[in-house]
Amino acid sequence: MPHAVSRLRAQRLAACTKPFVARGSRAPRCPGCRVIFSYCLCAWRPRVEAQSGMCLVMYDVEPLKPTNTGWLIADVIEQTSAFGWSRKAVDEQLLALLDDPQWQPYIVFPGEFVAPERVVSQVQPAPGKRPLFILLDATWTEARKMFRKSPYLERFPVLSLQAEQMSRYKLRRSKRDDHFCTAEVAALCLELAGDERAAEALDAYLDVFTSHYLGAKFQLAMDEGDEVHERLKAFL
Repeated sequence: MPHAVSRLRAQRLAACTKPFVARGSRAPRCPGCRVIFSYCLCAWRPRVEAQSGMCLVMYDVEPLKPTNTGWLIADVIEQTSAFGWSRKAVDEQLLALLDDPQWQPYIVFPGEFVAPERVVSQVQPAPGKRPLFILLDATWTEARKMFRKSPYLERFPVLSLQAEQMSRYKLRRSKRDDHFCTAEVAALCLELAGDERAAEALDAYLDVFTSHYLGAKFQLAMDEGDEVHERLKAFL
């Protein structure tokens, strides 16, 4: 069954006025992993459980990009929702999710741009609630715009991540090494929420995805017995 990001991608494709062609390759891609068929990684999708939920709010064509790592989050975390962002209209299903009493939403954003009273560094949901991490899936410039122009998010605490490691993401590199890709952010959130196994699985899956994607891009031979594949095997 297609997951939330896959469904949003299909909706976005249906709304396109002209075909969307991923930059750098016109080769047919596997619909399950968005990598060309000879480098498909569908067999490497991990299976783990998590108490946390993920809410991806995605900017414009973000669901269409084969390098988008929100797709990986939805592959790993069953409780993942995905919504397109618009300044003028808000998806009613998104608002319903944010009001669902089973969840404690946290919007994940750098604390340096937020009023101090909203910022938290730990995940401590109220009794009976599960953490729901709201991730603005976009470039840094787009994410700042989304944060400023989404008043329905202003009532939630802002989880500011203080990660010590540099970003390992190699597909769409930010100019700043302290900017993480969406899957890295999700893994850090999972770790803070006590979902360590899911965090480790997502990290390992991101590394394998990167390996397959770059292998396809540069026509490299794949070694499925290497360190990154071996690390992911524990979660299959």
